[in-house]
Amino acid sequence: MAQSITGMFKDGHAYMQLWPMQPELYGLFPECRVIAATRFSIRYMPPLAVLVAFAHVSTLGHDALPQALAMAAFFLSLPMQGLLWLGYRANQTLPPAILSWYQEIHQKMRQQGCQLQDIQRRPKYRELAGLLRKAFDELDRVFTRQWF
Repeated sequence: MAQSITGMFKDGHAYMQLWPMQPELYGLFPECRVIAATRFSIRYMPPLAVLVAFAHVSTLGHDALPQALAMAAFFLSLPMQGLLWLGYRANQTLPPAILSWYQEIHQKMRQQGCQLQDIQRRPKYRELAGLLRKAFDELDRVFTRQWF
């Protein structure tokens, strides 16, 4: 089922908030780098877009207004691209290798006494993010170092 663009933005933002930004995960998943770049672009691209458009128009005159607006639109689109990628990724089902890893972590956390939902038949990256967040928040560092 196709998802709307606004739904993907919302899912991307929720996924960005849910994903644990732990150093152990940086080498395993691209989410950490995409989230860091998206947060950076959300913060700095709007003022940079205004600055670039203003500098372009002030140096080249009003005849260059279309090019200045195009550059500003490009800078403003960067955070949206990150959120769209995260929204798309959050709704993808886990590949078989990561699925078995997800199941192992879920089983070990249950053995440690964590309260978890049942494993879904086809978990998505969103469920993996929730499981990893819970593992990093609730379990002590010895357990997480064992798995990562």
